[in-house]
Amino acid sequence: MRAIVYSEFGPPDVLRLADVKTPAPKAREALVRVHAASANPLDWHFIRGEPAVMRLMGKPRNRTPGADFAGRIEAVGSDVTEFRVGDEVFGTAIGTFAEYVCADAGNIALKPKALSFEQAAAMPIAACTALLAVRDQGNLQPGQSVLIDGAAGGIGTFAVQIATALGGRVTGVCSTKNLELVRSIGAERVVDYTVEDFAASGRQYDLVLHVAGNRSLRDHRLVLNPEGTLVLVGGGIGRDRGPNEVLRLLLTMAYLAARRLGSRFLRQRIRMFVARSSRKDLELLAELCDAGKLRPVIDRSYPLAHAADAIRHVEGGHARGKVIITI
Repeated sequence: MRAIVYSEFGPPDVLRLADVKTPAPKAREALVRVHAASANPLDWHFIRGEPAVMRLMGKPRNRTPGADFAGRIEAVGSDVTEFRVGDEVFGTAIGTFAEYVCADAGNIALKPKALSFEQAAAMPIAACTALLAVRDQGNLQPGQSVLIDGAAGGIGTFAVQIATALGGRVTGVCSTKNLELVRSIGAERVVDYTVEDFAASGRQYDLVLHVAGNRSLRDHRLVLNPEGTLVLVGGGIGRDRGPNEVLRLLLTMAYLAARRLGSRFLRQRIRMFVARSSRKDLELLAELCDAGKLRPVIDRSYPLAHAADAIRHVEGGHARGKVIITI
C-alpha cells in the first residue's frame, strides 16, 4: 500500500510517499481502507520532534503520521463483533496518512450518514476534544455564557457548535476574515481580536475556553465569573507560537500547583486535560451531525502525495477549520 513516511525529524520536506506493507488487524482491530484523514498540530510536532523532549523516543524510522480518518472496513479481527466488512466508519488510529490502517474497535464508530468521508475525517480528534472541553471539563449548562478564544480553528469551530447545541450563549474570538464564519456556525456574538480587546470589555463568562491565541492566563481569568471555569484546550496551533505556548503551559502548570495548595480561597476553576476519543463520544457526535446540529468546517484538501503541503499549512496556524488529506 502507499503511505506517507519519514525517517528523520525535520520540516514537512522530510515526508515522502512510499510503498509499505499492508497491516493485518489484531483480534480487537479493524482493517480500514482509508478514504480521508486530517492534519492536526499533533502531526507537525511529531514530524519535527518539537518540543525537544519528544526526541527522547528515538530517531523515527519510517513512521507514518496521521491520527484520525474515515473509511470503509476491509477486514475485522477475531474478537470484533460490533462492525463488519463494508461498514463506513470514522475514528482514530496511528499512522492514518496511508491507504490502509488498523484501528482499535473501541476507537471507531459508524460514519455519520449526513457527512462525506472528507467531512467525517475532520471530526475525531478535534470534535472529541471540543466535546470533552465543553461538556466534561466545562460542565456547560443551558443558558450559561461561553467565551471561545480561537473560535475559527479546528477545535474552535466544533466547540462553538457543541456549546450552542448544549444551550450555551457563545461569544467567539477570531480575526476579521473569520467573523462571518463563526457567526454562521452559531456564535451569538463575535469579537474581532484585531480591533477589540475582549479582556478589556467588562463582560464576564461562566465558561472560557482557551483554544488558541496569545492571551495570558490572567486575561482569561479577568473575563471569568467569580465561580466560572477556564478550560485550557491546547497549547497553540501554529509553529510560530510554539515557544511562547510552551512557556505559558509551564507557567500555567505552576499556577495550578499553587492553586491546589490554596484551593479553598479560590472559587474560579481552571482545567487542563488530555484529549481522547471513544466510540461513545464519536457516536454522539455522529448523532449531532445527522440532526443538523454539527458540521465540520474544512479549510482545504490535499491529495496523499501532497501531505507535506497540508502539514505546512497547519504549521502556519491560520487554517479555518480543518485541513484534509484525501486518499
